[in-house]
Amino acid sequence: MAIIGMLFFIFGFVTWLNGSLIPFLKILCNLNEFEALFVTFVFYIAYTVMALPMSYILRRTGYRNGMALGLGIMGVAALVFIPAAQTGSYAIFLLGLFGLGAGLTILQTASNPYVVKIGPVESAATRIAIMGIINKSAGVLAPLVFTALVLSGLSDFNTQAVSQLSGEARAEMMDAVANRLITPYLYMSGLLFLLVGLIKFSGLPEIEENTGGEDDGRSGVWQFPQVVLGALALFAYVGVEVIAGDTIGLYGEETGVAHFSSLTSYTMVFMVVGYLLGVFCIPRWISQQQALTGSAIAGALCVLGVLFSSAESTALASTLWGWTGIPVIPDSVFFVALMGLAHALVWPTVWPLALDGLGRFTAQGSALLIMGIAGGAIIPLIFGKLSEVSGTFQTGYWVALPCYLFILFYALKGHKMRTW
Repeated sequence: MAIIGMLFFIFGFVTWLNGSLIPFLKILCNLNEFEALFVTFVFYIAYTVMALPMSYILRRTGYRNGMALGLGIMGVAALVFIPAAQTGSYAIFLLGLFGLGAGLTILQTASNPYVVKIGPVESAATRIAIMGIINKSAGVLAPLVFTALVLSGLSDFNTQAVSQLSGEARAEMMDAVANRLITPYLYMSGLLFLLVGLIKFSGLPEIEENTGGEDDGRSGVWQFPQVVLGALALFAYVGVEVIAGDTIGLYGEETGVAHFSSLTSYTMVFMVVGYLLGVFCIPRWISQQQALTGSAIAGALCVLGVLFSSAESTALASTLWGWTGIPVIPDSVFFVALMGLAHALVWPTVWPLALDGLGRFTAQGSALLIMGIAGGAIIPLIFGKLSEVSGTFQTGYWVALPCYLFILFYALKGHKMRTW
């Protein structure tokens, strides 16, 4: 659990660094909203492209060697950001992001079944929630580290300020900021290579294949509705999770929030609160299915809050933490952050519900669920296109509503289906 927890921290730090990177690249590479969100597309589409190949690699190398390989791939990919920053090439940035996603794929495929299978199935969501706390705590730190290392002393680095600079002054600022970008990814690469050695020589045991379950007479994982629909539920969930975490910076800049580059931390803090609720309440007071139902309903309500609340008033955030000195945010942006609290327990609850009864198809089911992470690639692009067409990010959040409604269907019926 300690080793897997360390890996979940890496997942969170690498993944949620994108939230700060998107508005940064939007300015550095002169991108529109749709182009900027290709950061999430390339990163998350790697899960779909690489999930099945990585499952075959795991079968040959074993889980421990496969995790070391994944960390090594990520270490090399982090180094790609050095020439990307030096040349200002958006294509090279995307190549590095795809490499990070590919390395994370093999780590995710191996680690999530570990957490599910290590104890009683009825408390699996609690264990995954603990991993989620570690994961999202890293998500809180990532934007803060990024801002400290890259944007420290550059409070005027935003679209409006940069557009007002002359050609020479603008080029000098871009070079200075791009050079600062090298530092966090250089540190990240060194840490990842150190972890390769740690995983390689650790006592992490191999997972034994479970040959029991409800798989009699079935030839493949596609004949299990609970896991196929579970993958679709995760597709929807990861899409809205990425929207809540990665677009809040863009939306914050649009609404005039000064500290927009660190807004992802707000979403992550709310997610950690949600995970803590799961740790204390599941299965003691609520079941995994009830937690999933509540998450879907709360998420839908938050979307309505984003769409119909004021983008200028700060009454809600001021009421909650205005007295603490933490910078407040407009009500509409606040509801985007609050989506993190609403859907925090979707990932922990879908995994045990989807893998229930798979027997010898558990490994394939895990790979299929990991492929659902592609929602983080597709759904934010739809968000970006809606925002571009409408002229405001606020309208783009409509895309999250059907996602939460499908999660609600899975919570009420989809996870119970055993035949098509």
